[in-house]
Amino acid sequence: MTEPATVIPTTRLTDRKRDAIVQAAIAEFREHGFGGTSMDRVAAAAEVSKRTVYNHFPSKDELFGAILERLWECSQAQAEVAYDTQQPLRAQLLAVLEQKMELLNDASFIDLSRVAMAEMMHTPERARAMVARLSEKEEGLPRWIRAAQQDGALRSGVDPQYAAHQLHGMVKAFAFWPQLAMGRAPLTAAEQQQVLSDAVDMFLGFYAS
Repeated sequence: MTEPATVIPTTRLTDRKRDAIVQAAIAEFREHGFGGTSMDRVAAAAEVSKRTVYNHFPSKDELFGAILERLWECSQAQAEVAYDTQQPLRAQLLAVLEQKMELLNDASFIDLSRVAMAEMMHTPERARAMVARLSEKEEGLPRWIRAAQQDGALRSGVDPQYAAHQLHGMVKAFAFWPQLAMGRAPLTAAEQQQVLSDAVDMFLGFYAS
């Protein structure tokens, strides 16, 4: 009796095609920028039809946004650091920021952020939408700050989003903007630790109760 042919689940094929599209798009955006990348080029690089690309991503904006989200999700694969009343503030805050540093030290994220920045100069509306989609995911630090305020460990009366933006800004001044705007090399492990330690100490020096 003839054995039945092995059937590969449609969902698995669909996921593989989507992954191929994303990987091809990352390479195209990095090499050609947003304006120079077309859905045709992405389809050819991914070895799928243009229709398949559009089935997964209705527009180039959606495709680029999905790439940024995926890079973010990869960097945030670890469990979110929840506020712990029994642990020192400094150690907890360093753990939160170390996850952020993983993203900022990702070469693909820097390259694609440069693409997004260039696009902002031409079409601010599109860039604002991209930034908004990523900002929605930056809730870990504000949530931690809010919990620390409720516990009395950090000064109350300060917007957690505002305080988180300040702390992220201190880190990005060394681990994001120089690499994005001036092509500086990523920070070494020792430099990363120094930047994080100094930023946390300054933050707690101002906000700790």
